[in-house]
Amino acid sequence: MTHEFGLRVYYEDTDLAGIVYYANYLRFIERARTEWVRTLGIDQGRLKAEQGIVFAVRRVEADYLRPARFDDELTVITRPQAATGARMVLEQDVMRAGERLFAAVVTLVCLTETGQPARIPAELRRRMEPAVH
Repeated sequence: MTHEFGLRVYYEDTDLAGIVYYANYLRFIERARTEWVRTLGIDQGRLKAEQGIVFAVRRVEADYLRPARFDDELTVITRPQAATGARMVLEQDVMRAGERLFAAVVTLVCLTETGQPARIPAELRRRMEPAVH
């Protein structure tokens, strides 16, 4: 299952040259992951409050391929790749009119509120598994 999230580059996202500051791509893909999880019917705030678990980024492999600029319309494409008991791997691309600007492989882990590893609850895995190829 592929998820698409659209956004526009604002002035605050850029450096003096009008190019998106490199760290902001991580913010863009974070927003897209949050919306992807929401489309699966998962309320992360409720998950933390009721079950005491959260998802955290464990690893990011990032390739900056081309610059995005002020006022560009971008699309973040999220594709789940693999899932285990306590972790999930996603591929995320930032696109502009079909051109790939940024590519990342993101590993998420499930943690307790104290930072200890936790298994992804069965109900959440059932919701996520159809999305994983």
